[in-house]
Amino acid sequence: MSRTKKNKQIQLDIATQNFQAGYQIVYEHPLFYMLLNAARWWRDKNCNYPEKGLAFVTHNGYIFCNPRCLAEPKEWARAIAHCLLHLGMEHFQKKEHPLEWNIACDCVAEKFLGDLKFGALTYERTLPGGIFNEERLYGKLCEGTDKKEYMGFGTAGDLALDMLFSSKEWPRYSKPPQWVKLFAAGLSAAVHSAVNVAAGEQQTLYGSPDGSVNSAAYRAKQWFVSSYPLLGAIAANFKLIEDVQICQRMKITVAAISPTLSEIYINTAYQLDAQEMRFVMAHEFLHTALRHDTRQEWRDAYLWNVACDYVINQWLTEMGVGERPEGLLYDEQFKGMNAEAIYDRIVTDMRTYRKLATLRGVGLGDILPGRHSSSADMDLDEFYRRALAQGLSYHQEQGCGYLPEGLIEEIRALAHPPIPWDAELARWFDEQFTPLEKNRSYARPSRRQSSTPDIPRPNWVVFQGALDGRTFGVVLDTSGSMDRGLLATALGAIASYSAARDVSAARVVFCDAEAYDAGYMKPEDIAGTVKVKGRGGTVLQPGIDLLEKAEDFPKEAPVLIITDGYCDKVVLHGREHAYLVPQGANLPFVPKGKVFRMR
Repeated sequence: MSRTKKNKQIQLDIATQNFQAGYQIVYEHPLFYMLLNAARWWRDKNCNYPEKGLAFVTHNGYIFCNPRCLAEPKEWARAIAHCLLHLGMEHFQKKEHPLEWNIACDCVAEKFLGDLKFGALTYERTLPGGIFNEERLYGKLCEGTDKKEYMGFGTAGDLALDMLFSSKEWPRYSKPPQWVKLFAAGLSAAVHSAVNVAAGEQQTLYGSPDGSVNSAAYRAKQWFVSSYPLLGAIAANFKLIEDVQICQRMKITVAAISPTLSEIYINTAYQLDAQEMRFVMAHEFLHTALRHDTRQEWRDAYLWNVACDYVINQWLTEMGVGERPEGLLYDEQFKGMNAEAIYDRIVTDMRTYRKLATLRGVGLGDILPGRHSSSADMDLDEFYRRALAQGLSYHQEQGCGYLPEGLIEEIRALAHPPIPWDAELARWFDEQFTPLEKNRSYARPSRRQSSTPDIPRPNWVVFQGALDGRTFGVVLDTSGSMDRGLLATALGAIASYSAARDVSAARVVFCDAEAYDAGYMKPEDIAGTVKVKGRGGTVLQPGIDLLEKAEDFPKEAPVLIITDGYCDKVVLHGREHAYLVPQGANLPFVPKGKVFRMR
């Protein structure tokens, strides 16, 4: 690389660093945070930027920043905030003289930033005095006042417009932001933070103290504890986090919840009134109470979060708990459906639903992940289940309001622990192998009683003909990704259930790089012959085909497929079958047979 190109690249790197630092200054200020979060950014060297221009903004929220400009971070902060004020102050209006209107808006925006003492000036001249509002200054300029006195205070250069109308429409899957409302909410958040700083309740301008009695979130939490028994015990158990910097670091736009840490996060930079705050907090508490974090299982985390949001928002709207904020996920077509059914519906159009926003933001779930030890997790499940069941009882006894039938059904279903996977597997064996009729016979006498040793007594026996065809197939994934502990647990369960149901042998096929037919084996002997090999994935279909074509394998015999999910699609032609996979694993196809998940 030549010295000239190398120096140019260094300058571009410095320009990028300065821009990112300036962006961060704006991002951390409560006044501009919500506007900044809603705007769209474009920093492309191929755009036609004015020679000395830093940035310009379009009416639909796209801000174009010059990547070749070597401005300081505070100058970039001033320019970005200037563009955001054009959106928040409703400066995009069709006027007969666009240049004069743009100049008037630039002066008003700069006067606002100057009074706020935000950022650094990008110009050397002093802003003229006597500026009150855009319309008055626009009228003066149109009447013949010298424009040179008021020019040069924009972000696109002396003669260039920094407010442009674009033909590009807002994406169809989301509503255009209400810039004025976001600006008003930012003003309220900034004033609230400034008052708290002056009162000594917080040290910096950003955030509010945890559990402050002045915060809307704290009052909403106390309302649940005192006046809404369904979620009162859940709300009392959670710690309220209202720190804007923490929320920004965790990319939380409005709210999020951590069921494992028992913490609920509220971003005070996103202004909500008292009723909207109740709705948002009830939304997060229901995520935890209904155990949406553990019910996710093998599903895609974000799409599952979206499905749960649709269910909860529908219920809360029917219940009249607070007021649903604008923009939350809500669709009448999902009315009456549970989260699992909605998930199955939305995965058919993942490209659309991945672009929707939860309370945390686009592409981010408001159910924060976390892990607990097995004992702690059992305690959590027990606590949430008991708290919700008792809350339902108190709620109905005291007549505290309407509850949808779907919510009541889910609460009652959660009150009963789920059936363990081994019990479900045992039930499947019962369905496939009916109990055999036993008869007493003297062919194999039982042990004689000590009190009457001379009297032989018959034993219970099963005639050999009844055992013919009583078998099943086992297709076993022996690739390197299989967990040996889970494999031993699965095979141990199969052996015990087979013995209890008079299944003397199973047809076993090992699958890795190729299928290997091990023939009929006693179920208790399968574990000793399994050798896990070093390959990550496998193809199971050859093993299935081998069983279906085998002449000595009954046509009606079921097949049990044991895999970790790292396999190709499996097709069985009408034969009864089931899958045994680890908890959290996902099959790469829609299974037609039952799926048992080992914990």
